[in-house]
Amino acid sequence: MFTGIIEETGTLQVKTQGTVSAQLVIGARKVMEDLRVGDSVAVNGVCLTATVVKDGGFTADVMAETLAKTNLGDVKIGAKVNLERALRFGERLGGHLVTGHIDGVGRILRREREGIAWVFTIHAPPAVARYLINKGSVAVDGISLTIVEARGEDFTVSIIPHTAAVTTLGFKGPGDTVNLEADLIGKYVAQFLQARNSEGGVNVSLLSEHGFI
Repeated sequence: MFTGIIEETGTLQVKTQGTVSAQLVIGARKVMEDLRVGDSVAVNGVCLTATVVKDGGFTADVMAETLAKTNLGDVKIGAKVNLERALRFGERLGGHLVTGHIDGVGRILRREREGIAWVFTIHAPPAVARYLINKGSVAVDGISLTIVEARGEDFTVSIIPHTAAVTTLGFKGPGDTVNLEADLIGKYVAQFLQARNSEGGVNVSLLSEHGFI
């Protein structure tokens, strides 16, 4: 489990492509402080397991499913990636609960300056868009962000200069892909309501009728 607060940007140093899988060697500093073999690290929001840990970096295996459902397959040697170690219970939860299980890959449509902030318009696949709501949470390449506006399959997020400086969104723009993870709680609520609707029990109509929504 993660928080979506990026600790540093690492660098993809080596990428060994297999028939359907891959192995990544990522250069890093801060996340190496207490990293051990078997620990989880979010790489662009994707939960990976450190299989080799040495000074200045770690190695992680990426299976076919992950390459197919995320943008890690497109990351080139020398590219920067967002890194975050797993959450320790008892520490501050600065972002929101992020699992590291990507729901889909989005594409940046626009990047516009608005005062001190950068506003990104991102197109999301239907599997993600159905969970996006105004002022809700979403993880974009592992970054915990608040949705400014959700419009169909497009949504906007705004980042401050600090976020632009310490994450990959600082240099991404129109046409670039981003890993998306919808809010965990929202997914559970949607699944619960869908199941209850099919059973004829508690549903949106019933909640609305009694003034809950």
